Amino acid sequence: MRVGFLHSLIRKEEKLLIDAFETINDVELVLLDDRQLVFDLHSRIDVDVVLERCINHSRAVHGLRFLESVGIRCVNNSEVARICGDKLLTAVALKEHGIPQPDVRIAFTEKSALRAIEEIGYPVVLKPAVGSWGRLLSKVNDRDAAESILEHKAILGSYHHSIFFIQKYMEKRGRDIRSFVVGDECIAAIYRTSEHWITNTARGAVASNCPLDTEICELSLGAAQAVGGGVLAVDLLEAEGRLLVNEVNYTMEFRNSIDTTGVNIPQKVADYVAAVASQ
Repeated sequence: MRVGFLHSLIRKEEKLLIDAFETINDVELVLLDDRQLVFDLHSRIDVDVVLERCINHSRAVHGLRFLESVGIRCVNNSEVARICGDKLLTAVALKEHGIPQPDVRIAFTEKSALRAIEEIGYPVVLKPAVGSWGRLLSKVNDRDAAESILEHKAILGSYHHSIFFIQKYMEKRGRDIRSFVVGDECIAAIYRTSEHWITNTARGAVASNCPLDTEICELSLGAAQAVGGGVLAVDLLEAEGRLLVNEVNYTMEFRNSIDTTGVNIPQKVADYVAAVASQ
């Protein structure tokens, strides 16, 4: 069995995944560096399945789509990557599947974005449609701040700033939950705690074990299924007396969660990918 490993840099997560694949009998890992690959529309890479671990969203989506076009199964597939990599598409998918999430507005101009913000009510969170690691987020507390931030985003003018994704700010008591889904199982979860309102571990939040319960598992699996399933991390907010889905991540990071939860996350992922290849 040949498993393609589509990657950019080899970070800690990738090293752990490579080590996990080495424990599986009859699996040959084929490293596919997205910085070196050249695709054409006809040639097929000699692998049975590909695990996607790209850092760049565009490379991931397009690389996966080319691989699928020549008959190679991918984890996660290009449609899952496309949806999860775009917060607008994620919000729509969650809505269509009845998954609870914070109130959201989407606007395309400064004027309509300001109106949307005031419909929700301050404070709100402005997010780039495509982005990760808690970057380029803005908590907007009043109209003066809204007008200033919207003007800056409009003038910057890139794709990241030309669409206004506006989310109701949820008071989350200094923490959120990240759960990990592999196939049809929610395997683990962590609390991410920070004094800052952004609780990404990439921004300094501290990880601690979050015991799994029925609500976390069912909501995490529901969110994963809404975007197409596979290997996913689901960000949950404890707000308004219930859990809400904040985001779904398709190239999940887990280095801070293995010892924290006691779950061998990379081995779970490797075993799942091998099972997909054998189907």
